Amino acid sequence: MCGIVGVIKRKANNVAKDLYFGLLAIQHRGQDASGMLVCGERKCYLKKGNGLVTSLFNEELMFQLPGYMGIGHVRYPTIGLGKEEEAQPFFIKEVGVGLAHNGNLLNYFQLREQLVSKGVKFLSSSDGELLLQLFIVNYGGDPFEAAKKVMEVVRGAFSIVMCIKDKGLMAIRDRFGFKPLVLGEKDGDYMVTSESVALDILQYRLVRDVKPGEAILITPEGEIIARQLYPAIPRYCIFEYVYFARPDSIINGIPVYKARYRLGVNLAKEVEKRGIKPDVVIPVPDTARTAAFAISEYLGVPYKEGLIKNRYIGRTFIMPRDEKRMERVKVKLNPVRYEIEGKKILLVDDSIVRGNTSRAIIQLVRQVNPTAVYFASTAPPLKYPCYYGIDMQTRREFIAKDKSVDEIRKVIGADVLVYQTLDGLVEGVDSGATFCTACFNGDYPIPPREEEIECIERQRLDVGR
Repeated sequence: MCGIVGVIKRKANNVAKDLYFGLLAIQHRGQDASGMLVCGERKCYLKKGNGLVTSLFNEELMFQLPGYMGIGHVRYPTIGLGKEEEAQPFFIKEVGVGLAHNGNLLNYFQLREQLVSKGVKFLSSSDGELLLQLFIVNYGGDPFEAAKKVMEVVRGAFSIVMCIKDKGLMAIRDRFGFKPLVLGEKDGDYMVTSESVALDILQYRLVRDVKPGEAILITPEGEIIARQLYPAIPRYCIFEYVYFARPDSIINGIPVYKARYRLGVNLAKEVEKRGIKPDVVIPVPDTARTAAFAISEYLGVPYKEGLIKNRYIGRTFIMPRDEKRMERVKVKLNPVRYEIEGKKILLVDDSIVRGNTSRAIIQLVRQVNPTAVYFASTAPPLKYPCYYGIDMQTRREFIAKDKSVDEIRKVIGADVLVYQTLDGLVEGVDSGATFCTACFNGDYPIPPREEEIECIERQRLDVGR
């Protein structure tokens, strides 16, 4: 899961500033690397590398990157080895085309072999570079035709923003719409980005989502050309609402805050069925806060901030290795003794993937002597790999894959463990939409082939070494 931003302006020559603040707004979507490509009438500027947006860019640099069009990216690695050359955007100067991408390609390795056999040379192991090369190979002057040909051969999830010389800014979304992509407008200028929060902070008006299977080209003159390249088969990633997206975003027409509040209400009903009567409800910050507040209101139990987060530690789920996640948990959270000691507490978290983080948090809380620790997850048990862009790609890393709820409870050290139901998850986010829920039930919109699974798992093992 990554974050992308694209901006095009008719009159101003300062897109770098909008890209910078847009990337800051979606920094939560990727902490591994950052980058931006800024294009003027005569020259393009590319700067990228490992690290946060603030570590690569500053206000002084913004004035050194003039341009009316540009794209930006924050990276959370799924494909690739996390090296600096894999930072996005990718840009091929000779043809004047740059690309930034959010998603994951199932047939990345097979497509790469085909392109290499045709003489294409790669500088990285990123699927973003692969998508750019595929586009260039099929580009004869019509960007829509090239985009359609890319869609024909790619299996997987992709939301894309592109700078195309003499054409403008292009946005492309796969036919399932796995990854969010929204369009905004301000005084004839346009922004395309992963989440609406980036539009908000720059005062762009949310126009609409890029539709699944659609490509939109915004010309330098401000004309919008939208084409439905393939029929839409919406399967929006439901994990966006559980964990990834900011609560102040609206994606796929669904306010994330409202979705998480409804998830809390549905989870509270499951807690009530178990006959649990906590003294206090405590969220695991930050993504579980909204649901925990809803549970508190529904049960009539006080809501307290019993875990204080060190704001200078990044998101532990998107750390690329398990040992890094464990290191960060130890310094990321600190319990508030006054709110926990001698009380029956209900800890609320967004999900349980490997179980290591949950176990570490419960151990941390028990150090200040609660009388009971109940644990509730706003998501159902995660059992199946995600092949569409969330770093849960191997069959070995799910604690729920071969353990019952009670066995998981014992492993993480909770007195009671309560999961959201799958029906409660879907209804809570939006009962009228269609989602990809493959990580919970194994129902893949694009069923992965065994050779694809083997390539992905082999590559992930290499990353872990």
